[in-house]
Amino acid sequence: MTGRFSLVIHGGAGVIQPEQMTKERETAYHAALDRVLGVGEKVLSKDGSAIDAVTAAVCALEDEPLFNAGRGAVFTREGTHEMDAAIMDGRDRRTGAVAGICGPRNPIRTARAVMEQTDHVFMIGEGALDVARRAELSFEDERYFFTQERWDSLQETLRMEREGTLDDDPSRRHGTVGAVALDRHGNLAAATSTGGMTAKRQGRVGDSPVIGAGTFADNATCAISATGDGEAYIRLCVAHEISARMRFLGESLSQAAEAITLSELPMIGGSGGLIAVDSKGRISAPYNCDGMYRGWSIENQNRATAIYESENRSRTES
Repeated sequence: MTGRFSLVIHGGAGVIQPEQMTKERETAYHAALDRVLGVGEKVLSKDGSAIDAVTAAVCALEDEPLFNAGRGAVFTREGTHEMDAAIMDGRDRRTGAVAGICGPRNPIRTARAVMEQTDHVFMIGEGALDVARRAELSFEDERYFFTQERWDSLQETLRMEREGTLDDDPSRRHGTVGAVALDRHGNLAAATSTGGMTAKRQGRVGDSPVIGAGTFADNATCAISATGDGEAYIRLCVAHEISARMRFLGESLSQAAEAITLSELPMIGGSGGLIAVDSKGRISAPYNCDGMYRGWSIENQNRATAIYESENRSRTES
């Protein structure tokens, strides 16, 4: 037993630009991140497993409409929801992933059901929903997943497309939630969930459920949950690339994570960020855009939430 846990969460990179962020909105984001940290800490502080902690934390993020996953998922261009999620256990690399689903209250629980109750790794559509039903997971109707803000964002995006004024605002292209953890027993886990991109085409799948791209965990190296331009993260196999650089080049977690996020991704036009924790409990959360909704807790050391580069709300644990 390590005697110390580490937990990192994110609510997506590509945040509201600082000049457009209201004080009330900023306070709400910090409060939500703080609540989610508390959910994960509750599991880990009772000697719970990393896999249970990331599941609980991501469920809490999916239940929070401020973030693009679960209840706060964005709309496809057809006005529907298609959600993706993945989870991975660093002890044995067991993993489960789902894509293109709507109905389960918590897509991450469906991904975990795929991992624990089937012989498969990645399932989509009706097949994934059948796994959720057999696992007796909670389902919600379309009204639960509707938020006016997401609907208005879809209408604005479609209008800008028609007028030829669509910009590259990352807050429209990005949006994911995730958690990574090291438990007191030295085990790592990662979980990621997303509603995808606003006005995405039906059937589009990003990096979040792709193991080795947006989600990865291996006790020998690290656990990663990514957020950003999914196509770029898939092309670079971002999460696995960080682990490989640690294994084969001997790089530290921060060296590997920053090399990929700050150097490799921009070379192919990719923006976003990621959260990571290594087998010693060291954490990293680099990003190459305006900001990333994030929070972290290292037992008996530091606990904080942050959105932009120059600020965080933290306290040192006794």
